[in-house]
Amino acid sequence: MTQQPQAKYRHDYRAPDYTITDIDLTFDLDATKTLVTAISQITRQGAAGAPLRLDGEDLTLVSIDVNGAAWEDYRQEEGALIIESLPEAFTLTIVNEISPATNTALEGLYLSGDALCTQCEAEGFRHITWYLDRPDVLARFTTKIIADKSKYPFLLSNGNRIAEGELDNGRHWVQWQDPFPKPCYLFALVAGDFDVLRDTFKTRSGRDVALELFVDRGNLDRASWAMTSLKASMKWDETRFGLEYDLDIYMIVAVDFFNMGAMENKGLNVFNSKYVLARAETATDKDYLDIERVIGHEYFHNWTGNRVTCRDWFQLSLKEGLTVFRDQEFSSDLGSRAVNRIQNVRTMRAAQFAEDASPMAHPIRPDKVIEMNNFYTLTVYEKGSEVIRMLHTLLGEENFQKGMQLYFERHDGSAATCDDFVQAMEDASNVDLSHFRRWYSQAGTPVVTVRDDYDPETELYTLTISQHTPPTAEQQEKHPLHIPFDIELYDNEGKVIPLQKNGHPIHHVLNVTQAEQTFVFDNVYFQPVPSLLREFSAPVKLEYKWSDQQLTFLMRHARNDFSRWDAAQSLLATYIKLNVNRSQQGQPLSLPLHVADAFRAILLDEKIDPALAAEILTLPSQNEIAELFQKIDPQAIAAVHEALTRTLANELADEFLAVYNANKLDAYRVEHADIGKRALRNTCLRYLAFGEKKLAEQLVRNQFESADNMTDSIAALASSVAAQLPCRAELLAEFDEKWHQDGLVMDKWFVLQATSPAADTLSKVRELLNHRSFSMGNPNRVRSLIGAFAAGNPAAFHALDGSGYQFMVEMLSELNHRNPQVASRLIEPLIRLKRYDAKRQEMMRAALEQLKGLENLSGDLFEKISKALA
Repeated sequence: MTQQPQAKYRHDYRAPDYTITDIDLTFDLDATKTLVTAISQITRQGAAGAPLRLDGEDLTLVSIDVNGAAWEDYRQEEGALIIESLPEAFTLTIVNEISPATNTALEGLYLSGDALCTQCEAEGFRHITWYLDRPDVLARFTTKIIADKSKYPFLLSNGNRIAEGELDNGRHWVQWQDPFPKPCYLFALVAGDFDVLRDTFKTRSGRDVALELFVDRGNLDRASWAMTSLKASMKWDETRFGLEYDLDIYMIVAVDFFNMGAMENKGLNVFNSKYVLARAETATDKDYLDIERVIGHEYFHNWTGNRVTCRDWFQLSLKEGLTVFRDQEFSSDLGSRAVNRIQNVRTMRAAQFAEDASPMAHPIRPDKVIEMNNFYTLTVYEKGSEVIRMLHTLLGEENFQKGMQLYFERHDGSAATCDDFVQAMEDASNVDLSHFRRWYSQAGTPVVTVRDDYDPETELYTLTISQHTPPTAEQQEKHPLHIPFDIELYDNEGKVIPLQKNGHPIHHVLNVTQAEQTFVFDNVYFQPVPSLLREFSAPVKLEYKWSDQQLTFLMRHARNDFSRWDAAQSLLATYIKLNVNRSQQGQPLSLPLHVADAFRAILLDEKIDPALAAEILTLPSQNEIAELFQKIDPQAIAAVHEALTRTLANELADEFLAVYNANKLDAYRVEHADIGKRALRNTCLRYLAFGEKKLAEQLVRNQFESADNMTDSIAALASSVAAQLPCRAELLAEFDEKWHQDGLVMDKWFVLQATSPAADTLSKVRELLNHRSFSMGNPNRVRSLIGAFAAGNPAAFHALDGSGYQFMVEMLSELNHRNPQVASRLIEPLIRLKRYDAKRQEMMRAALEQLKGLENLSGDLFEKISKALA
């Protein structure tokens, strides 16, 4: 192996010795050999005589000029070009060659099908030309693109189009200028032949913005929802945050080969086509909502990320946590706030809590990194968003918006830190946030334990709340955090008991700031049922000894929809834990009748929102269940999950069938009321598939064959696979025959095959590596087959013979050199070995040692493997 990658530390940050104010780029495009000319205006801001150290990888140097004269005083090192003896201010011209066609890592300039496109975040610009590839160097970019017109009729870059022209030999050129200084990670270039959907948006100050959405030829009929979502995002950001778009044009390009979901490059967003293309026959309701969310997310970055960017990559959550909070609010304002909250919390509990308990545990603002791509994590994004949400809870909407305004006034056009953001919130609201700042520097999931006591004589109710954060790999010692803890008390009729102390009202959000704290409430006229951690007011694990009676009461009476769902989750958790222990001792499942009755009441409640009912009736996933245990037993969890599904399916068979039939819709519309009804109907179908065999086959087959939309079609197919119905093979084959030429649709099919409970799933997955629709070079295909197997099928991945681990070693060995970023995302389930029994740990360790020995192990994998083996 080459030299081991070195860690970088946040506390080592220092400003660059030089800065670049303007850069003029010319690309002479060709897939095999592109010539890049970069003319930069550079000023020294460090000590005289300091060398200029530029980042660059996989580049062939042609020439270097300083102020128009050839420059000899330079040397090349691994990943760097070092230029000496420079004047204080100068024009640097670098000409180099790159080969997009051989770039399988999809960083920098690469081929996606026949188009050329870029991905520069985090450190991809160094694959294009030598540059100060760091977010605190902000320059104005002018970009000229020259290419063959028949191959690349569209030549796009950031900013506004300022000039274009024709050349000999069927070539043409276009020049773009971005008036806003930006770091190079926001640079974008796309060249190709597309269908274009055009529209306009009038901003609140009356400016007309041209909107252009570029998709592969033949996909225009799948672009309109993305355009609708873009206009909704622009309108919402003006209404809720007072933020207006600032260029004359906003472009989105959908590409098939992309490592991430999408990228917020200024004025030219490059998107994974998964988050753009939709029509009823090919996209599910979830796809539609994901497109709306991701389009919103990247658009909102224009202010939270582009106009104000990060000083260094340790501050990534400054833009990502904040923008995820903004996109979650956007989705909640447009759709169902309760359902959005529930889905975000499911992600936290199933995936982010697992990350916090893994070798990769880190604070939302990490202190050290080896490979920055590894920190595009659920912690930085989702937990980062929860930290912003806690600020919003503590300050309220009005003060939060004042804080946002102050943040933009202070930092627009510059590179800021997480501390700058919190400081603006503190200064605008006059609320002391010094203790709250610990959320930025402390890793791990706090466990909050609540005890209560009621004295009917004095009508006093006491809550004792304690918090404890377990040690993480790189932080043994933990301190108490500032936890906003939202509560409500109910009397026996479901009426809210007002919170008071000495006759004065108390706010429903308690400030928990110590290791243990006691809150006393008076005039509590009846022994209350407490609703705790409402809206998931902090990203913590809650421990409280609920009685079943209290939980079924909250499922019925809680005013807050999220709390009704959460009570159902807690009720299930009690019996899941009990039954996993029983399963390990070879005993059958036991579920008291009153638990089934609580779910029956939800099915029979005619006033409940169908979307909420669907969430309450959906069992926690196997990954959510795993987080209820210190040591995970994947086979026992899978067995209990299935037994619980079958038990509820049999107990509530009549109700499921009645609700299934009552929620049939005549036509497909992307409207929230309809989405809710389809969700409830398909949740019922899922249970019915586990009921009486003959009826199950008939219902699933009928829905699959009569469905006029992908939501209902894939729900029927998924039910047949989950319940292992005899018709599943036939339905899978029909689906394959119909859709094999559509990669995005086939991704859903690959996921179903990879997460099937069948005994032979791994051999099926191996077989599918040679399927006509699968490609190891396409990140979406890899994630939907290999990724879904490893992360979404724990019982098969953690098979006791170690076959799942061996399969991962083979896949990661290939991806290590082909696409290290994708490899690094897929390895996550394998590095969490300490959560499993001794035998599995031993096999997982052996698999990691095997990978560690790979020749040319990428920095991305090296970091995770070495942390897991430490």
